[in-house]
Amino acid sequence: MSTPLLEKDAVKAAALRRMKLVATSLLVILGIIFVIAFALQDTYPWLQYVRAAAEGGMVGALADWFAVTALFKHPLGIKIPHTAIIPRNKDQIGATLGDFVEDNFLSDEVVAAKLASIGIAQRAGAWLSRPESADRVAAEGAAAIRGILRVLDDDAVRDVLESMFRRHVVDVPWGPPVGRVAERVFDEGHHHQLVNLLVDSLSDWVQQNPDVVSRLVAERSPSWVPGFLDDLVGERVQVELSRFLAAVQDDPNHQVRRSLDDYLRGLARDLQHDPEAMAKAEHIKEQVLDDPRVRELVTQTWSTIKTALADAVDDPESELTTNFKAAVQDFGARLVSDPELAAKVNAYIADAAGYLVRTYRKDISGVISETVERWDAQETSEKIELQVGKDLQFIRINGTVVGSLAGLAIFTVAHAIFG
Repeated sequence: MSTPLLEKDAVKAAALRRMKLVATSLLVILGIIFVIAFALQDTYPWLQYVRAAAEGGMVGALADWFAVTALFKHPLGIKIPHTAIIPRNKDQIGATLGDFVEDNFLSDEVVAAKLASIGIAQRAGAWLSRPESADRVAAEGAAAIRGILRVLDDDAVRDVLESMFRRHVVDVPWGPPVGRVAERVFDEGHHHQLVNLLVDSLSDWVQQNPDVVSRLVAERSPSWVPGFLDDLVGERVQVELSRFLAAVQDDPNHQVRRSLDDYLRGLARDLQHDPEAMAKAEHIKEQVLDDPRVRELVTQTWSTIKTALADAVDDPESELTTNFKAAVQDFGARLVSDPELAAKVNAYIADAAGYLVRTYRKDISGVISETVERWDAQETSEKIELQVGKDLQFIRINGTVVGSLAGLAIFTVAHAIFG
């Protein structure tokens, strides 16, 4: 039990002792008054009224003392039937309290009405929109991430990543999905920019490397051909090649472009429907994925992610932390300013709370009854008396006062009638 709770219980215990002392003192005072009035009532007849009031007050005080004491223990230690009610019925009280909480506090209607009246989304949005709140959320999130990173087993995570990579990349045929994506790209003409880039780059290279063309012509011509003729042929080849590439650049409907489009579309179809093309794609996939560097990259992915994430959360000025804070504040501001978004969030919260209540209310209410069952009977009685005993002592005081007034009234009426 925590120190603040002990201090709180000590204050309640002191207040309970004071109230018991007050109630008992009233009984003792009335007893003294009764003795004095009874002894002197023949000398002073008016003391008969005082005696009657004191007598009624003592009866009321004793009756209420018995009733209050019987709740928590046997009065004077005598095991009178139907006393020590709380210790004897501790388990039944716990079960009844659990049922009461379940029926009256853990119903869908009560939870939904309470959540609707609170407006959690708007309140949360107002809190999240403040910079200091975003800082706190970021700090708590960073602490949670650090804790998760410390708990996770690196080898197990690598095994999971490798398993996911194998299931979603290695084991999946590449041909049909690649073919579908490529077919869409080619049909929409997105590849034309890449073709333009390739043609432009090739044209620039031909213009900038004329000696390469001449050398290639010379290397492939017969040895008996004169050198000047090789130069002429090389220059001519370069000129024609430059003209050809310029024509391809200038004409969007050039035959080369159309032929390339037809080839690419055919390749996309073959990757989806031609077993031979799909087999070639699978062979290429196996060659790529069998590369040790690729496998090493997969195994090192987690280490890279972990290091980057740890560095980011440790640095309050990192881009990740800054963007996260900005996102938190923006989300909070939207919850406040956008009624539709707030309504959706409130609906999600209400649905989640309703599901939890429907699914776990038996377990939640069971915590109450199980906790009370584990308590010692005497301990239970003391706990309850500590919480409500002070108010019950007022019942003793009220009983004393009401008994005195009742005794006085009864004696007065009887004396008036019978003399």
